[in-house]
Amino acid sequence: MSSIIQLLPDHVANQIAAGEVVQRPASVVKELLENAVDARATDIKLIIKDAGKSLVQVIDNGIGMNVTDARLCFERHATSKIRQAEDLFDLHTKGFRGEALASIAAIAHVEMKTKQGQDELGTHIIIEGSKFVAQEPAVLPKGTSFAVKNLFFNIPARRNFLKSDTIELRHIIDEFHRVALAHPNIYFTMIHNGSEAFNLPQSNYRQRIVNVFSAKTNEKLVPVQEETEILTVHGFVGKPEFAKKNRGEQFFFVNDRFIKSGYLHHAVVAAFEGLLKDNAQPSYFLYLNVPPNTIDINIHPTKTEIKFDDEHALYAILRSSIKHSLGQFNVAPVLDFDRDPNLDTPYQYQNKAAEYPTIQVDSTFNPFANDSNDSELAKLKSVKSYSSDSSYRRQEVGANWESLYVGLKQETEEITSFSFETEEITASLFDDKEEEQTTKRTYQIHKKYIVSPIKSGMVIVDQSRAHQRVLYEQFLSNMTVKQASSQQLLFPLQLHFSPKEIELITELQLSLENTGFVFESVESDTIHISGIPVNTSESEVSIVLEQLISDLQDGIPDSSFCQNDTIAKSMAKSLAVRTGTYLTEKEQENLVNNLFACKEPNISPFLKPTFITMSVDDLDKKFSI
Repeated sequence: MSSIIQLLPDHVANQIAAGEVVQRPASVVKELLENAVDARATDIKLIIKDAGKSLVQVIDNGIGMNVTDARLCFERHATSKIRQAEDLFDLHTKGFRGEALASIAAIAHVEMKTKQGQDELGTHIIIEGSKFVAQEPAVLPKGTSFAVKNLFFNIPARRNFLKSDTIELRHIIDEFHRVALAHPNIYFTMIHNGSEAFNLPQSNYRQRIVNVFSAKTNEKLVPVQEETEILTVHGFVGKPEFAKKNRGEQFFFVNDRFIKSGYLHHAVVAAFEGLLKDNAQPSYFLYLNVPPNTIDINIHPTKTEIKFDDEHALYAILRSSIKHSLGQFNVAPVLDFDRDPNLDTPYQYQNKAAEYPTIQVDSTFNPFANDSNDSELAKLKSVKSYSSDSSYRRQEVGANWESLYVGLKQETEEITSFSFETEEITASLFDDKEEEQTTKRTYQIHKKYIVSPIKSGMVIVDQSRAHQRVLYEQFLSNMTVKQASSQQLLFPLQLHFSPKEIELITELQLSLENTGFVFESVESDTIHISGIPVNTSESEVSIVLEQLISDLQDGIPDSSFCQNDTIAKSMAKSLAVRTGTYLTEKEQENLVNNLFACKEPNISPFLKPTFITMSVDDLDKKFSI
């Protein structure tokens, strides 16, 4: 029988490997940016067209490559980062596998231009689907330029699985943030469809965070600094009052590499214990430096998961250092309410030796000298003479208070009898009818359920889900049928968001205006709202928008109806009455009546039952023996 196992051709193997390395345009951005950082570049430019589907280009001023390296870098497992297996446990670079460029070249049109500083000419290479089309010398500046065009041109199925441009661009921005935040000493620029999205000059860590997100981020940051034998931590955490419901601003960097770790995230949340609201997520930008031989990076294709030798020690150090920073900057409350914070010893003075104060003594001072004694006697005599010769006299109190009324004419008349009307007058428009006694129609149980009697028994309504259904249909009707009424604010409301969130709100601006919002202006990191929907308070506006952004993190729906439906659901969830809220009898009746006036009263917008009914027969069965 003939053999059936065959060695796959290189272009087929590269396409298979590309499925793990390149999942979307953001994967290409990540690999090319990390290669530029490894090339010791100080200026990196990212150019995007059509959310990376048409073009992803990275230009750097790094060390470049010679002719041989330029051709060899597109081969599988060809890398300059490691030489042997032991180097995997002493990594100081982003990449080390040598698969990225080969995988990218297998599924796209790649054009590379590179030149080393000492060479007169550079190399220009064009590859289409792992096939070298052209290679020629060219006059180029120092550094490397990678242009990846028509991603997944030879794998149409993968291209069809890509999301909308908005979603893909958001993933690209996330990858750009992860690399830019880890290297503030590099000048980063991002251009999308001809317009500049980010311009990040060289700076320190704090300024880089502020430049990436917004100027208002500066006041939210609390610095964290701790050095131990096994771990060095520095960075920033957000103040508890600025915590959000989503996890948009949570970054861990280990040896300048972005990672995801649920275990370390739990350590941060544990440090904020008692300071956060329910379901609120703290912001943090933490940079961890550990010995390279204590971590294993080669466990996931995206290199975002790391294994540590001693995770428990890292957990304890990270948690305690964040707790210490929150307490040091008076973010965490203390039990000693009479403590004077001005008397606290600063952290940097903790191990500083005390200095003795200097004392100066006047050896000639004598409190019993004759001249001072004589002057004291003179002062006493002057005081005595003033008190005896003073012209001040105390006014004598006159006659008693009764003398003030002497001479006034007093006329009094004694009242001997009183008369009142004894006939009771009870005028009424409806004297013939007896007053109807009103009975309570609804009851609230545990501030969660509303019970209302019906002919067959009773109906039990979940007040939160019922209110969600009522608000959902109101918002959806306002956005699709008629424009909602808005209540104008005396002073415009100013809210701050990151540029990515501002872009999301701008795309939803028309739909939000149909619900009752009035946007006065939308800036790069601030929005001004002059009107809000009826029955919405100013304090709830930021909650509604943050919840909406959190619900739309995976992207805005393509169709307008799905977009309106998502907004209506999000706003209904944010504004609905909560479980544990007391409702008056009038509010209970109004909620029940509005629920059964809805088109779909049986279920909430999230497909959960809003009420149940219990008949008299069901109650009889409960009491039957």
